[in-house]
Amino acid sequence: MKIIDLKADNQDAIQQAAILLIEGFKKHWPNAWPDMDSALEEVREALKGENINRIAINDEGLVLGWIGGIREYEGQAWELHPLVVSPEHQNKGIGKVLVADLEEKVKEQGGLTIYLGTDDEDNMTSLSNTDLYTNLSEKIVKIKNLKRHPYEFYQKQGYAIVGVIPDANGIGKPDILMAKRVK
Repeated sequence: MKIIDLKADNQDAIQQAAILLIEGFKKHWPNAWPDMDSALEEVREALKGENINRIAINDEGLVLGWIGGIREYEGQAWELHPLVVSPEHQNKGIGKVLVADLEEKVKEQGGLTIYLGTDDEDNMTSLSNTDLYTNLSEKIVKIKNLKRHPYEFYQKQGYAIVGVIPDANGIGKPDILMAKRVK
């Protein structure tokens, strides 16, 4: 496996990345990219501007995973979006390698922090379906992962929960904000 840039002129990799979005998110977030048109639009949008886009490929050129970084705050902070690994290749360290690679690329660009939002739309954590406007810090400290929510993956990579946006995706469906200093 190697990590390379996803480039706008690599139509095969763009198609594969779009398929990854559909397949990788359909189990827990089926409305994220429900069809090829929406997934291709997301990939093409990611390829604009000063964004970082890296893909993990195998020796045959199959895209196993994709990670993106969006330059924000004049390059001081970058949003990690998206991260997806093909379902049949998950739990093999590909996501971890992609995150580490993005961190290096952000450092090279002079970035200090990477942040991300990881939605809880399907009652995957103890932060869903509760009033997050009272005792929020206590609820964050006592967060429980109920259904393999990805926040624990990011914690293992050194990211910390730095906040929550209550009801970001509807009543009782928060967005969990995480960040890591990379410099």
